[in-house]
Amino acid sequence: MKLSIVIPVYNECQTIRDLVGRVLAVDYGIEKELVLVDDCSRDGSREVLKALQGEHPDWKVCFHEVNLGKGAALRTGFAAATGEIVVIQDADLEYDPNDIKLLLGPVLNGHADVVYGSRFLGGGPHRVVYFWHYLGNRLLTLLSNMMTDLNLTDMEVCYKMFRREVLQSVNLVENRFGFEVEITAKVARGNWRVYEVPIAYYGRNYAEGKKITWKDGVRALWCILKYRFV
Repeated sequence: MKLSIVIPVYNECQTIRDLVGRVLAVDYGIEKELVLVDDCSRDGSREVLKALQGEHPDWKVCFHEVNLGKGAALRTGFAAATGEIVVIQDADLEYDPNDIKLLLGPVLNGHADVVYGSRFLGGGPHRVVYFWHYLGNRLLTLLSNMMTDLNLTDMEVCYKMFRREVLQSVNLVENRFGFEVEITAKVARGNWRVYEVPIAYYGRNYAEGKKITWKDGVRALWCILKYRFV
């Protein structure tokens, strides 16, 4: 069995080498495959990824020639992944690759088809950063749960793991951060077994490179309504 770790990258030249080093250092108990997708970075990330590709020719490294957004980068990564299990890993060091083992548990023991991490279940360190981000996340999760009849605590979390057949069963179209709402709605509609596990969170502030803004929150609100019916 193989785990494909899909890593979307946009302007993360300061962290990407460190991140992949941390991923490689973890023993997940099964074969792992790294799939990196650069979404037309302009800070030198592309050059770092090309160097990593030369050092690790077995990795899947994809490049967008136009910036399309995280959702589009993930679609590219999902298409390139060959593992029976697929997990999303951000390139910004906000999430600890060791926690992927926690997500793997319910899948490997046959209980889950989809596993979300949660920054709000109290399982690990959690950097205190922005109150309004926290409140917005909880509101979006609540509204999403109302539309999907799930009881998630952290719909917007990066760490989402899927059996391959789950991803093959859905048609994803959102290019940016609306992906989080879209995949949640379509997983719920497919009646897949969804689990949640607590994870640590080492959030960044905007000076450190955080990218999500209030505009992404507005788009997420629209997507919650849209994917209730689409």
